[in-house]
Amino acid sequence: MVHDRSTYINGMKVILNMHQVDLSAVDLNLLKLFEALVRERSVTQAGLRLGLSQPAASRALGRLRTMLGDRLVVRGKLGLELTPRGEALAGPVAKLLDDARGIVSPAVFDPASATGRITIAAHDHLSLMVLAGLMARFERHAPALSLHIAQPVGDNVRLIEQGGADLALGIFDALPGSLHRRSLYADSLVCVMRADHPAVSEGLGLERYVSLRHIAVTISGVGESAVDVALSAQGRTRHVALRVPHFLAGAMLVADSDMILTLPGRLARLLAERLPLALLELPLQLAPLSPAMIWHERFHRDPAHVWVRQQLVDVVAAFNQDG
Repeated sequence: MVHDRSTYINGMKVILNMHQVDLSAVDLNLLKLFEALVRERSVTQAGLRLGLSQPAASRALGRLRTMLGDRLVVRGKLGLELTPRGEALAGPVAKLLDDARGIVSPAVFDPASATGRITIAAHDHLSLMVLAGLMARFERHAPALSLHIAQPVGDNVRLIEQGGADLALGIFDALPGSLHRRSLYADSLVCVMRADHPAVSEGLGLERYVSLRHIAVTISGVGESAVDVALSAQGRTRHVALRVPHFLAGAMLVADSDMILTLPGRLARLLAERLPLALLELPLQLAPLSPAMIWHERFHRDPAHVWVRQQLVDVVAAFNQDG
C-alpha cells in the first residue's frame, strides 16, 4: 500500500510517497545521526555528539543514505547543506525522536544530576544580555548541563522549526502555530557616541541626528530598520556610512570615531560600563522593543526545557528590577 503526503520546500509543493516499511529492517539509531547532522552540519561534529569517531560517523552516514534512499546532506560553501528530501525530513525526524525520548524518559528533571546540552540561537546583543546570569544559574543548579549558542539564521524561526536549536531569542512577528513565545523584557532605542563627541554637549536634535554619519547594525538582512521607516515617514533619510552584523562591533567602532549608533537602551547602558561611550535620547518616537524567547511545541512540556526557560525568565526579572 502507498500513501502520498505533501510538503512544501522553498514554496514548491512536493509529493512524498510513503511506502509501508518493515521497521525490523530499519536502524532507528541512524535517525539520531541525521538529527545531529541537521544541527551540526558536520559529519565529524555530529559523530562527536553521538560518541562516534569520524570514520564510524562516515560509515553510519552511508547506511543512513541507503536506508532513506537519498544523499540527505551535500557539501556547500559553509559546510553541509540539506538536500530537498533532507529538508523535508528534518522536522518529522526531530519530532519522532523527541516523542521517543518522551516515552522512555522520566517525567521529572533533576538539574543537579542533569547532563547534555541546551542550544540557544541568539544574536550577539541578546546573548550578552542574558548569558552571564544564565551561566551563573547553570553553575549553581545544573553544573553538568552545558549551553551552546548557535549561529543565528535570519530570525531563527526556521531553525527552531527544524530542531536546530532548543530556544531562540529575538524580536519576532507572526509565528507558525507550532511555536510558542514568551516576552522577556521591554526596551527602547537610544543613541550612542564616543564620550567626547561634540554632540554630547551641544545636544542631539533630529536635524543633527540625520546630519551625522551612522553605523547601522543589520541583523537579519530583511526589511528596513525601524529608524529608517520612522525617518522616511517624515520625509527624511540618514547617511549610513557603515553596516555591520553585530552591535558589539558597532559600539567598538563608535567609541573610536565621530559616527553614531542607534541600539537597544539596556545593551547601551551595559556597554557604556566598559567603553568610553555617551548615551543620548533618540530624537524619534518609536514603538518599544519586546525581545522574546520562542520554542517548539515538542519541547513545551519537557521538564528540562521548562526548567531552562524558567531560568531565563528569572534572569531577565532580576535586571528588570534595575530598570
